[in-house]
Amino acid sequence: MHEPDPLSRIDGAVAARADLIGGEDPTAFRLFNGHLEGDGRYVIDAYGATVVIYHHGEPLAEGDEAFSALVARLHERLPSVRTVILKERKSTLHDRRRGRVVSADRAEPVVGDVVREHGVRYAVDLLMRQDAGFYLDTRHLRRWLQDHGAGASVLNTFAYTGSLGVAARAGGASVLHTDRDARVLAVAKASYALNGFPVDRRDFRARDFWSFVRDRKGRGERFDVVVLDPPFFSSTTGGRVDLNRRTTQLVNKVRPLVQSGGKLVLVHNSLFVSGAELMRELDALCTGGWLRVDASIDVPEDVAGFASTRVRASVTDPAPFNHSTKIVVLEVRHR
Repeated sequence: MHEPDPLSRIDGAVAARADLIGGEDPTAFRLFNGHLEGDGRYVIDAYGATVVIYHHGEPLAEGDEAFSALVARLHERLPSVRTVILKERKSTLHDRRRGRVVSADRAEPVVGDVVREHGVRYAVDLLMRQDAGFYLDTRHLRRWLQDHGAGASVLNTFAYTGSLGVAARAGGASVLHTDRDARVLAVAKASYALNGFPVDRRDFRARDFWSFVRDRKGRGERFDVVVLDPPFFSSTTGGRVDLNRRTTQLVNKVRPLVQSGGKLVLVHNSLFVSGAELMRELDALCTGGWLRVDASIDVPEDVAGFASTRVRASVTDPAPFNHSTKIVVLEVRHR
């Protein structure tokens, strides 16, 4: 089957993002969502002067001419780019999946380590994992957390590199981050340092989600805001995360940790659960009046694709959300 030419889509994608390119804030955004904008082999993100290309096709041969032309086009259209990283999602080699530099300015090589968004600086380590560690689809949620952070206590579960909690801290919240991987929490600490926030190791807990929540419930702790941003699937000795089948279980697990009248922020990123399915599940949870859907938060257009550039539909219909990353703010009540 004839593969679409990515170069034929790049110009339109760049033009649609003209307001983002070259700006001072945000400096991290999606350049091309190939799944929706016409070539599912590629997703291309910008992190300051570094571009990250996710390749979802079969592993590329060394010197692949079409890929070399794509990199050249990115340099041509984006003169500020100094470094291009390629992450090959189907490679059998861990280092290829995690990413490698395929193009760099010899005079001024840059592998992005800091991005700016809504006036907040975030540390990034673009080669640490298969993803970039800084999720572009939650930009508007970071803004919400920043706007609602003043004086609030926030629990950031599945914190990963901590960007959601960093945003809340920038808004004046006290934040407790938890993730089972201490390495990713180190990136959150680096973001604190970049913004001049004191780094207290007690605010960063490397624990399994299930045992951590059980421990905090046993202490009777409650927070004004609990952020629940799990992977779509994960299994440990403590329990299983499965957003295709067990969203209700996760929500009920953390509900006791939310103050009465407080907010539970759910980030649901399962591609195979439609927006209507998720809302039906949440409506069932809200029966009885102890939980209420307070708001939904859209994914930015550069991630979701613009009306002028989208040529394909999502695998499942995300409506009433605008993307398969479905973000809901729930209000929790207790007796």
